[in-house]
Amino acid sequence: MITIDTVIFDLDGTLIDSKQDIIAAVNYTLEKLGNDLKSVQEITPFIGTGSKDLIKKSLDKTNNDQKLEEAHSIFVDYFRSHSYDKTLLFPHVKEVLDYLKDNNLFILTNRRKSLAEEALKHFDIYKYFKDINGGDLDDCRKPSACPVNKFFDRHKIDETKSMIVGDMDIDIKTGKAAGIYSCGFISGIGDKKDIEKAGPDYLIKDLIELKNIIAVR
Repeated sequence: MITIDTVIFDLDGTLIDSKQDIIAAVNYTLEKLGNDLKSVQEITPFIGTGSKDLIKKSLDKTNNDQKLEEAHSIFVDYFRSHSYDKTLLFPHVKEVLDYLKDNNLFILTNRRKSLAEEALKHFDIYKYFKDINGGDLDDCRKPSACPVNKFFDRHKIDETKSMIVGDMDIDIKTGKAAGIYSCGFISGIGDKKDIEKAGPDYLIKDLIELKNIIAVR
């Protein structure tokens, strides 16, 4: 086990299983704009780099920037109203957060911060987290170290005792860019091979395994 003071969690695909609702919102958007619907297999690789990028990649190539803005607005409005149709917490989330409650816990997501806060409150886990960085700024989100560094600056964190936990290769890349430990969660949205290729320090199938990795303060 290692001593970790700070744990930075991804949200979608790590703490909450939101894949079905994200895909439903994408296809609702495509349908409203007269685009062909896409399969789960087609949309899944687009998830993780922010909602605007998700929609841009999902739209037909003929759509322009104006159409992208319209599509993104449709997506956000629909998703805000349907975020919890099928979304659930992953197993053992509350147990693990309770185990780590005396550590510094943060959320780092490429989801809009307001939507992230709503999700945390909906599932009654908002109270565990000291701070949240969302994907609102194009120039400061994963896989850049920028949002992690913002946590460091605001909370005077020791990066040598920090870890990021996420289900995608961008989470691992973010951890490496920031010089902190990384843990890949292979039961989420991301592809296991991509996560392994990114070279995480740890790899888990169930969040409960963090209790065997992190020694609490």
